[in-house]
Amino acid sequence: MKKNINASLINMYHVCKREMWLHHQNVNMEQTSETVYEGKLIGETTYLQRPEKYTEIEISIDFEGIGLNAKIDFYDAKNKIVHEIKKSNKLENAHIAQVKFYLFLLEKNGIEGVSGVLEYPKLKQKHSIEPLKENDIIEIKNAIKAIQTILNQDFCPELVKKTYCKTCSYYDFCYINE
Repeated sequence: MKKNINASLINMYHVCKREMWLHHQNVNMEQTSETVYEGKLIGETTYLQRPEKYTEIEISIDFEGIGLNAKIDFYDAKNKIVHEIKKSNKLENAHIAQVKFYLFLLEKNGIEGVSGVLEYPKLKQKHSIEPLKENDIIEIKNAIKAIQTILNQDFCPELVKKTYCKTCSYYDFCYINE
């Protein structure tokens, strides 16, 4: 069965496939996570002038029978820039993959030459993401297919211990028997 894939699942795929599978099965632990709450708070209280300047857009496409969708909080249509705010740069590779997924969806909707900016207001840092290149598109397509395969599994992927597990909202779920 084909399942819809959104930007959160793309991000989770690059962090933890177990978390991604659980989240997609509606096992949601984020509502009790202080880390997730702090990240949301930063996103909601930083750059308060943005809603006046930038657009919030929801986009979706059908990719080989798989529904892809995303909600982009801040899109600068004039300059073709997606802005993504994150709390920390510790999982930056996942953040970059998420922004590139946004760029992929925009491109598939006929908006080409879009770039991105990852912003870490607590760190006072920004990271620019160039428009997609062919190898980016191949990586995104491969990730989508891999995610689809994982989501179609009947059982949760095995636990893979990582250095950041202790701060994950699924920590208690994963380590209850440890």
